[in-house]
Amino acid sequence: MKKQTRGRGRAAAVTTLAAALTLTLAAGTATAQASSEGQIIGYPGPDGLIWIPEQTGSSGFVSGGLSSRLDTFITFGCADGGSIEVAFHLDNHPDRDPAPFTVTCPDTSPTLVTLPLGTGLQGGFAATVTTSTPSIRWGATVVQPE
Repeated sequence: MKKQTRGRGRAAAVTTLAAALTLTLAAGTATAQASSEGQIIGYPGPDGLIWIPEQTGSSGFVSGGLSSRLDTFITFGCADGGSIEVAFHLDNHPDRDPAPFTVTCPDTSPTLVTLPLGTGLQGGFAATVTTSTPSIRWGATVVQPE
């Protein structure tokens, strides 16, 4: 009898967790559609490895886990005038690093630049974003669509 009770408890916990995840994903979708209000880049969905909706000033990120069987796309955007310079580095594939590039930031709605990096990439990656002024807002995503 204890095994059945324990099994029912796990089933209830899994059902509760599934409902919570569904609510979380629905909230994430709503955020993606509302990205123009206070975010530079909207939620990339389940294909996103990195999502930085908005950051102010120079900074960067590191991550890992690229899947060699999927295409990889990086997107950077910015707003509030000036520009950002992006340096993106692939740990296992430095020969495929995009050259540092500059994104001009308009005073109004954000500008987004997406670069396809192709398939066959695996391992870690990093980006450094240098802003022309400390008040520039920027965002980024790294996605590998299924």
